[in-house]
Formats: sequence, structure tokens, C-alpha cells
Amino acid sequence: MGQEVKLRISNIEKSFPGVKALDKISFAIKKGTVHVICGENGAGKSTLMKIINGIYKPDCGQILIDEKPVEVKNPIQARSLGISMIFQELNYIPEMTIEESLFVGNWPKDKYGRVDWSEIRRRTLELLERENLKYSPDTKLKDLTVSDIQMLEILKAISYNSQIIIMDEPTSAITQKEVGVLFEKINELRLRGTSIIYISHKMDEIFTIADEITVFRDGCVVDSRPVSGYDMDTVIAQMVGRKIEGNFPKEEIEIGENVIEVNGLTSPGKFSDVSFNVGEGEIVGFAGLMGAGRSEVMRALFGLDEYHGGEVFIRGQKADIKSVKDSIEQKMVMLSEDRRRFGIIPVRSVRENVSLSNLEKFIHGGRLHAEDENEKVSHYCRKMNVKTPDFETSIEALSGGNQQKVILAKWMLTDPDVLILDEPTRGIDVGAKYEIYKLMSEFAKQKKGIIVVSSELPELIGMCDRIYVMAKGRIMGELTKDKFTQENIMRLATEATGIEEVNTNAK
Repeated sequence: MGQEVKLRISNIEKSFPGVKALDKISFAIKKGTVHVICGENGAGKSTLMKIINGIYKPDCGQILIDEKPVEVKNPIQARSLGISMIFQELNYIPEMTIEESLFVGNWPKDKYGRVDWSEIRRRTLELLERENLKYSPDTKLKDLTVSDIQMLEILKAISYNSQIIIMDEPTSAITQKEVGVLFEKINELRLRGTSIIYISHKMDEIFTIADEITVFRDGCVVDSRPVSGYDMDTVIAQMVGRKIEGNFPKEEIEIGENVIEVNGLTSPGKFSDVSFNVGEGEIVGFAGLMGAGRSEVMRALFGLDEYHGGEVFIRGQKADIKSVKDSIEQKMVMLSEDRRRFGIIPVRSVRENVSLSNLEKFIHGGRLHAEDENEKVSHYCRKMNVKTPDFETSIEALSGGNQQKVILAKWMLTDPDVLILDEPTRGIDVGAKYEIYKLMSEFAKQKKGIIVVSSELPELIGMCDRIYVMAKGRIMGELTKDKFTQENIMRLATEATGIEEVNTNAK
């Protein structure tokens, strides 16, 4: 492992209205190493990465590459300095094709100065083949899953042959198998002398991939040292500044009558004959590998996509759901896995994001009663423990965990009976995860039915009363608490065994 410093951050400061995001940040990243940055959402990690990538300008301080000061004015200049970045929030144009996306802003030109599409096609095919990705270059991004798009973003960053690659939560939307592929690629890059700045909240990843760890809290560096000097408890304690009692605050709640019952739900090519139920006060998990059909089922239930067969009953009444409006009227709401695309309106304030789906509650006599709106928004944001300078702050300025809590506040304002949470803790830190888990328990105590789709098996095991496991668009089995193990879930998810064998082995 080389000891030569590739990138040095020296006394960087950055403030936004109402908040100091970074306060005298200093640490060094060595050549050919993976340097993991840890910290709660809002600790300043992503702000610093945007400064290194030229998106933000620091108020003061220096960036040095090979011990020479540089001023990074924009991402194009950053790329010329050998820096590239994979963003946590996927910003993509759905109508773009894969090949357009890979080369946007970096178009190869022919001798007449025109975009050389044949060269783009050749390079795209070469990249896809080299990384063993089975995509067609002319597939549009809107036809890909979040996981697919994340892998393409990783591919794009790697393709620039950068000396410094920033990876901000690169595994938040990819499968375990793809994580293995990414880690192999990171090891190749490390051996070639590339420096990786890796941001993650997943402790198992951190201790698998890190050479060094720097911990942020409240815009400051708490500590920075080799991974050998850390253990998991120390990292968590430094990140949150407090001890978290137990990872999963699951409460034992008496389960009542069915809130939702789904019979034979079918959408050809996506899922088939899906049947399940959720009782009052029950948290029911859906496990499965990427592409198993879990999110597709939830999107259909919420009215985002059509389903072509089956029945849905909410509190014993048949629910005919053809749109999101129908679902909300039936008191069923959903927190989407892609919060940026389906959960928030980025250019609007926290207040507007919370109240937008519920404006009829505040309109009396043909006009909006702002005082009533502000009171309700304030009540639910406090209940969800949303951290924001004020409710007129743009939701874009909030951390991922706080954006998630704003979406929950929005839906709680509708007083739902069924709450669908699709990857509710993706890309948020351990402290914010704990708060989301506590909210889930609180919702359950209110006799709501909660459906949780998650790729994190410990999360499902720690928070659920029952778990359904899906593979290839079908439910492969239902597990009760006494049969909760990661092995049982994975056997069903990979179709390695049937539910009968799982039950036999559990006896």
C-alpha cells in the first residue's frame, strides 16, 4: 500500500443559510487506497464531495492534489484533474439511451466536429462487454431499474480512468452480487494506484473495503485513522455522538384484524398470483433478490402501475385501485425506493412537500388557509423529528434521512390505514435508520398495517412480524418469527429450497 498522499483537504469551510455545513475539515487520502468517509446524514460528507468535484465553492481552505494547490471550478475541470464522482442521488434523464448517458458532456467528435455516433456505439459495446453487463446501448434509462442505473453510473466513473474516484453510497441500489462485482473493480483500481473516496453507512462494507476511515459529525472531522484502529461500535459512537440501544427498536404489539388482504394479484411479465395479508399493528416484510418483483407489486398496489388480475381488500372492502389518487382515497400510501423521482418535489419547500398531497384539508371557502397549513405541517414534521432550519427551506437542502422523514410526514397527514415502505432506510445513516425504525413501531401501535420491502435482511429480521420471500415474480414462502434466519430467506429467494423444506429444517 503506497504512503504517498494523492489528495489533501486543508481547513475547508462551507456555510449555507442557517447552517454551517463544514468547519475546518482537514485530512489526507493516500495513493492506491480506499478511504471511507462515515457520518450521519447532514454531517457534511456529500457537501465536501461536491466541493472536491467542483459543484460547490468552499468559503475558505484548500484542496491539494499531489501536494499542489488546485481550484476546482466545475465538474468538467474536476474531470481534467483526474477526479470523477458517483452520486448518491441518481440524477438521470429517463429518455436518454444508455450510450447517450455514458458519454453525455464527453462526446467523441469526428474530423468535422460532429458527434461521432459510431465511435460512441463502439466504445459503449466495449465497456459493457468488459464489465460483463448485458445491456443494449439503445435501451432508454426509463426502462431500467434503479439498480441498473446505479451500475451504469459506476461504469461511467470508472470509464474516465480517473486518479481519484468519489463513490457516494454506490451500493445503495444494487444487489449483493453486484456489490461483489463492484468490490472486485475497486480492488483492481486500488492496485492500479487509483485513490477511492468511499461514503457508506453499511458497516459490513466499510470493514470489508476500507484502508482508512474518517468520521464526520456536525460538519467536523471527529477522527481519521487506519481501519485497523477501528471497530464497528467505535465508528457508530463517533458518528452519532451517543450510544444507540440496540439496532432494532421493535415493540411487541397485539395484531388485530386484517387491514389489507391481496388475492392472486397478477401483472404478466412482472408478477403472478401474489397473495398476502397484513393485520392491524403488524409489520410485514418482503424479501427477495433484485428483480424478484417486490417493488413492482407495491407500485401496482399504490396505483403507479396497472395490474391485470386479482383482488385487493382494505378493511374488508374491495378496493378498485387504478391510480395513486384511488390508493390515497382508500387510505393506502407508499414511500418509494426512488425518493427523488417519486417521493419529493426538489424545487419546493419542506412545507409544500408535506402539504401538497393534502391541500384540500386546508382549502375552505375557495382559499388556502395558510395558518392551518403551517400548524399541521409543523405538527407532523416535529412528530417525525425532521431536522430543518425552517419549513420554507428547500427540501433539496435536507439530508437523505430528513427527506425520507418529510415524505412520512406528508403521508401521515392523510391518516392512512396501510403504509408501504419500499427500501425505507436506503442511503441513510445508522442514527436516521434508528429513528425510522422507531416511527415504524409508532405507526404499528396506531393499528396501521405496514409493508416493508428491503434488501437488508437484518432490517427485515429485526423489525418484522412475518416475512414473505419473492423470486421471479412469485411468493416462494412465508416465514414467521421462529423461522427468521438469513439462510432461510436466501434459500427461498434463490429458489434453492421450498417453504416445506424450510419448515422441516426449522423444527
